[in-house]
Amino acid sequence: MRTARRYLAREINRSCAVVLLALLGLFTFFALIEDLEDVGEKFTLLNLFYLQALQMPTRLYELLPIGLLIGAILALASLAQRNELVIFRVSGVSGMKLMRMLWVITIPWVVGAFILSEIVTPAAEIKTSETTLQLLGRAGGGRLNSGYWFKEEAPDNGTRVINIAELKPNGGVGGITLYEFRHGQELATYSQAVDGYFADGALIMNQVTETAVNAQAISALADAKVPDMPVTQVNRVEQRSLPTSLTPERLIARILTPERMSISVLTDYISYLESNNLQTDREVVALWRKLAYPFTLLVMITIAAPIGFMQTRRGGVGGKVFVGILLGVGFFMINQLALNVGMLGKWAPWVTALVPNIAALLLALGALILMENQHNVRRFMVSRNPFSRPAR
Repeated sequence: MRTARRYLAREINRSCAVVLLALLGLFTFFALIEDLEDVGEKFTLLNLFYLQALQMPTRLYELLPIGLLIGAILALASLAQRNELVIFRVSGVSGMKLMRMLWVITIPWVVGAFILSEIVTPAAEIKTSETTLQLLGRAGGGRLNSGYWFKEEAPDNGTRVINIAELKPNGGVGGITLYEFRHGQELATYSQAVDGYFADGALIMNQVTETAVNAQAISALADAKVPDMPVTQVNRVEQRSLPTSLTPERLIARILTPERMSISVLTDYISYLESNNLQTDREVVALWRKLAYPFTLLVMITIAAPIGFMQTRRGGVGGKVFVGILLGVGFFMINQLALNVGMLGKWAPWVTALVPNIAALLLALGALILMENQHNVRRFMVSRNPFSRPAR
């Protein structure tokens, strides 16, 4: 049994590796063609190659499920075409036992996907954002045209909103705008700083221009009379230390899309959003989908099993691969549809993350069981059909 499992693992791993390399090269080539328009004096062709190399871990993370599906179908279809699966069955290996062997073979892929998801991909995404910012002057992630926005509670039961226009490659920030509100959502201070950095739980702002709004400003303006004291007062300071729950890690988390964060960073970012009464729907769904990602690989190998186990007398490998691609694309579309519908319908996050995987797993196992017992099913159908009984 161990020899059979090793042989099966070698065939599947080799086939999946070839398919993943082909898909990775194909999608990287398309991305290179798309980004050629950015090549110029500052952004050279070598910079483009470097940027695409940084994006390869993320691309591999996205292609891994479909690559595992196609590679497993190729390997199993080749074994079926050479009648090697028949030898497995004659040796006493049932369909479900063969399925369990495939699940064991998938464990190294699951471990590799976890390392890729938690360590390699977040680091590559951060480096990609920094490089893109340095070379092209823009960064991806959750940036609006007006910059990055953060909201948090102030120590005096008020609220503050921080806007950061620029993220610098060395970890600093530029173009800081700070809005500080009193308890009744009345603007207390409006501050602008040229740049800043994080240190010891505080945001150090340099060259700050503060505009303090008097607490009696609203009543003074409502009276339509000239106030006895200035409504606003402008002060300029060289440096100001602002205690904040915002950290460089949470700032980086704002740059990344939730699906690209590691589980630890994503959990911390969700805690930060919840403590400041901000929406966490997308982040919670992304956390559940990251937890379900290894399970998705097991679902893919399960879908590949009944397709690959089908015996064909003439060819059939190309047809099986085509069916596998259709099923993989269909599963991906259903998964995305469940995500979007779940977000709109306020479904529980675990429903959008797990229900499509569980449904696909049950369907694939059901198809495998039917194939395993097709003769018994045929005999049962014949026995139930009165017209198929021989005449006396």
